[in-house]
Amino acid sequence: MSAHCQCRRKRRAMSQMNVVPYIDVMLVLLVIFMVTAPMMQAGVEVDAPDAQAEALTADNQQEPLTISVDKAGHFFLDDGAEVDAAAITSYVSSQLDPKAERPIFVRADGTAEYRHLVGAMVAAQQAGAKKISLVVDSAPAPNKP
Repeated sequence: MSAHCQCRRKRRAMSQMNVVPYIDVMLVLLVIFMVTAPMMQAGVEVDAPDAQAEALTADNQQEPLTISVDKAGHFFLDDGAEVDAAAITSYVSSQLDPKAERPIFVRADGTAEYRHLVGAMVAAQQAGAKKISLVVDSAPAPNKP
């Protein structure tokens, strides 16, 4: 009879960590953020009035400041913080660069009172803003006979 020698190999501890599962998780998170990022819009939800207007051309590279006015007449800044007219003036003046004309967009709810809309525009103008635009939802052009 032959004797079978059972030689045991010593198993060495793995010196490297398997990172493949972590890469998989990171790719899934990346896809989730890429899908949800375009859906997120900063600011307050307002129902802008419909109007026929041409889109603005991107003649300057600066990101516009947005002031929102809800139907109750409350003012909101880019980050969604509720402010009064005096705070709009100080915020806009702190964000404006005297060398470049940074555009100001005023988004108002369609049912907001006109005086509140004008109040936001006047506050931005007092801060030194030169380009103030109203944001509207584009309406389809009427059929001309």
